[in-house]
Amino acid sequence: MVPTRSQPIRPFAAAVFDMDGTLIDSEAVFRDIVFDVSSELGFEMTDSVHHSMIGNTHEHTSKVLAEAYGVSFPYAIFDDMCRTKMQSRMEIAVPLKSGVVELLDELKARKIPMAVATSSRSAAAISHLGGAGILDRFDTVVSRDDVINPKPHPEPYLTAAGRLGIAPELCLAVEDSHTGVRAAVAAGMQTIMVPDIVHPNEEIIALCHDVLESLHHLREAAFTAG
Repeated sequence: MVPTRSQPIRPFAAAVFDMDGTLIDSEAVFRDIVFDVSSELGFEMTDSVHHSMIGNTHEHTSKVLAEAYGVSFPYAIFDDMCRTKMQSRMEIAVPLKSGVVELLDELKARKIPMAVATSSRSAAAISHLGGAGILDRFDTVVSRDDVINPKPHPEPYLTAAGRLGIAPELCLAVEDSHTGVRAAVAAGMQTIMVPDIVHPNEEIIALCHDVLESLHHLREAAFTAG
C-alpha cells in the first residue's frame, strides 16, 4: 500500500513529468538488463545497488558501481551493453505506465502545457517517447544534454518551467524516484510521487505534496476529487 497524506492538489498551470518509471514503464525492463549484464561481467548485482541507480545520471551510476565493486568495475563496457540491450527491447515495444494516456488526454483537453524533465540523454528520451507515441504531447523535453547540473539539482525542472514560460511554483511535477522528487521540490514545484520500483521513505513522503498509487489516482485527485 502506497503511503499518502491525501492532500488536495492545488490548481496548477503546467505539468512536468519525469520519463523512466513515470511515463515509460522501463525501470523493470532495465532492472533485468542490469542484473543480466552484471552477471555476464562477473559481478553480482543487488537490489540495494540497483535502487541507488534509479533516477540518476550515468555519472552517478558510475560512482555507485565503483563504490560497490571497486574502481576496476568496467563501467564503459557495462554501460554499452546495457544501452544495446535496452535499445533492442525498446525497438520491440515501448511500454507506457498505466494511466499515462488518460492523464495526458485530460491535460490536453484542459489546455495545460506539458514538459518532460529526464536524466536520460536526448537521443534516448526522444526515441523512447516517440516509440511510445507520446512525444508530440509535450511542449518541450529537457534531457541530461540540456543541463549542466542533473537531478537532484533543480536545474532540469527549472529549465522545463522556463521553456514553458510558467513559474515553477505554478507547475505540478510528477516523479517516481527519490532523486527526482528532491529535484522537483528544490525547484519549488508542487511534487507528486507515483512510486515505481523504489518506494518513498519518511524523508521523501515529507517532501512530496502527496504520494499516489498510480497516474489514474493522480488524474482523479487533480480533476475529479471533491
